[in-house]
Amino acid sequence: MILKFTPILKTTLWGGEKIVPWKALDTQLKHVGESWEISGVEGSETVVSEGDYKGKKLNELVAIMQEKLLGKDNYRRYGNEFPLLIKFIDAQDDLSIQVHPDDETARRFGKPRGKTEMWYVLPSAPGAFLYNGLRQKITPEEYKKLVDDDTICDALARYEVSEGDTFFIPAGRIHSIGKGCFVTEIQQTSDVTFRIYDYKRRDRNGQLRQLHTEEAALSVDYHVLPDYRIPYTPVKNEGVEIITCPHFTTALYDLDEPMILDYSDLDSFVVLIAVKGEGTVTDDEGNTTPLNAGQTILLPATTGSVRIEGNIRFLETYV
Repeated sequence: MILKFTPILKTTLWGGEKIVPWKALDTQLKHVGESWEISGVEGSETVVSEGDYKGKKLNELVAIMQEKLLGKDNYRRYGNEFPLLIKFIDAQDDLSIQVHPDDETARRFGKPRGKTEMWYVLPSAPGAFLYNGLRQKITPEEYKKLVDDDTICDALARYEVSEGDTFFIPAGRIHSIGKGCFVTEIQQTSDVTFRIYDYKRRDRNGQLRQLHTEEAALSVDYHVLPDYRIPYTPVKNEGVEIITCPHFTTALYDLDEPMILDYSDLDSFVVLIAVKGEGTVTDDEGNTTPLNAGQTILLPATTGSVRIEGNIRFLETYV
């Protein structure tokens, strides 16, 4: 079984115009900032778009298939909620400076869990940049003063980005996607965000957007690293693991010849996210589907293997 979902398009103040044509969607929506490809977030669940389960919400499908979809350990751990949220994000303007809490801190504020995530950069505008992590040591008191003085960005590590750049954003790391960035985001199933700074911008009603300065102060990890970009070397026709953490493992494949991916020993679902080119995926039951740039598919934990053909670059992620 190969599962596809209807993406949920989110229009935003900062959204651009890349997602709709890139995904070849038939819609007149403008300023689409996010495409939620696979989501079990309550109120924003993606729906199966074809096949025997067409019309089912993702978490309804989890409740039906249980460990056959998630894997035994994952089903024990997450129950009837799909554990990952997959997005494409197109920023025509700077996003707010923000931080996500870890699970423990999130629960203190009445949220079910925190959020750890990663970004894989898609073709972005010249000069596009993002912030990820602190570039200098600061104290919680200095953090609050930097926010008050509108100088918090001066303390952040800033990166101009190009296609293929990868960043890990564990809970607690201050970050922001900048103007011109186009990224794939893989994250825990959570929509909890604490907004630290928003450039004094106003919403459609002329109101300053809400900040969560105190909540963020309790969430920030103040450790400083020398570099926050994830180093890896792409290898043609091989999988290259780029991130592994308790919440997900992600690898990059860049294929121009057929390849069989063996999942017989993996106790997890697998998500494949096409970021460039075109291909086809055939599972061990003979089901076949196209997988082209901008498309995402979900393979249940019962999948033993898939054969992928074409000239295609994709991310593979599982828990």
